[in-house]
Amino acid sequence: MVPSSATVRSNVASRAIPQRELRNNIGSILRQAEAGTEFTITVRGRPVARLGPPDQPHVRRADVDSGTVLALLAATPVDDRFSADLQEIRRGEQPIDDPWQTG
Repeated sequence: MVPSSATVRSNVASRAIPQRELRNNIGSILRQAEAGTEFTITVRGRPVARLGPPDQPHVRRADVDSGTVLALLAATPVDDRFSADLQEIRRGEQPIDDPWQTG
């Protein structure tokens, strides 16, 4: 027997709904999302948000920990000419007067 608090997962495919439908049927849509349905919320036909069950992993990652950044940097090849290129560019520039210089 399934406990009354269990969530039954649905195999219903993702579907797009307008913001107005979300507003008018929020309870039903949240129950469907909890059961596994994913929704793309649209405003004037343009997708603006996704709604789905909380136990599914996020596809896009908004933050990156420092270990990941360091690993990416370590794996990135170094351009040996970059420093020399910057120095060459700076040699061709005119010096800028210091606007706060006194005297």
